[in-house]
Amino acid sequence: MIHDAFGMSSDLRRADWLAGKGYLAAAPDLYHGGGKLSCMPSVLRDALARKGRAFEDLEATRAWLAGRDDCTGRIGVIGYCMGGSFALLLPPGRGFSASSVNYGGVPKDGEELLRGACPVIGSYGAKDRSVRSAPRRLEQALRVNGVEHEITVYADAGHSFLNDHDPAEVSTIFRVLARLSGSRFREASTRDARRRIVAFFDTHLKAADRASPDCPASPPREVD
Repeated sequence: MIHDAFGMSSDLRRADWLAGKGYLAAAPDLYHGGGKLSCMPSVLRDALARKGRAFEDLEATRAWLAGRDDCTGRIGVIGYCMGGSFALLLPPGRGFSASSVNYGGVPKDGEELLRGACPVIGSYGAKDRSVRSAPRRLEQALRVNGVEHEITVYADAGHSFLNDHDPAEVSTIFRVLARLSGSRFREASTRDARRRIVAFFDTHLKAADRASPDCPASPPREVD
């Protein structure tokens, strides 16, 4: 699980919705080298360069999970906002079997990037002003490459609708950024998105000898 720009939080640590379904859950702190404001620029630079310490931390976490006796070796990645962008950069050739991209940005070379990617499930908010075109562009890139996927846009949701952050953990500058991006937790949309993620992971991480269908997916689905 990859945190958003706010960094590690009590919200991310509440992974019982996933662990309760029989999954191992691990979340690396990409800001472990210092504070949020000092580490964020370097983490974002790593995302743009598609290499660097952030990717090394993510690979170390994946390898740690893969080496556990209670791990099947099929590992998924879930990312939110900034973490969602990383979750989109990891599917091709980095050892993951499924990816959950939650309001993550889609790079201009998305079609080229996602060649040979693992199955991807995406969740976005229709009121999210920061990544308005991302669901359409992501669906297009995945469809062109024949990657199995499921993209849903929630009509009542904005940015960060899956993240129920404790206000005490959010600094003033991040609260301002949250307002500007239309960020707000939405319980109903969160319940449905988590249900979809678990079902998608059940299919691609738990099911053995799965054959990919000829038609990978349908266009983005909107949910009221």
